[in-house]
Amino acid sequence: MEQPILNEHHKSEDRPMHTTEHIVNRTMINLFDCGRSVEAHIEKKKSKMDFALKECPTDAQIQQIEDYVNEVIRRNLPVTMEFITQEEAMGRFEMERLPENASETVRVVRVGDFDECLCIGQHVENTSEIGTFKIISHSYENGILRIRFKLLKNE
Repeated sequence: MEQPILNEHHKSEDRPMHTTEHIVNRTMINLFDCGRSVEAHIEKKKSKMDFALKECPTDAQIQQIEDYVNEVIRRNLPVTMEFITQEEAMGRFEMERLPENASETVRVVRVGDFDECLCIGQHVENTSEIGTFKIISHSYENGILRIRFKLLKNE
């Protein structure tokens, strides 16, 4: 199969942390019925993600997020890719996040049967490569929940 032409990607993400971003996004959608993050800063050492929520989650709900993400990671899910056209992606994905000059071919990244989204980033091949997800702090202001987290390497 001929390699499809995609937009260039100028970032070099930490694969485990970037894959975790996908898992956190779907976790928040599942637990809080919110959208994907409104802002994210993903780095190898620690990362942060912002979500629009109507109210501040309780400490128990924050712990539930951490537990849920770790449960998904422990499922050892394969991370796979598929190439489709923008037309095929309409109705399945948030197309407004694509840049104006996006290529006609887009890449769908799947974390097992848990999450799928359009993404040009780098990912692990299996969630077993991620480690343990740890929320190090969180804050809530003006309808935005900010979660700061890191990954602990499994021994």
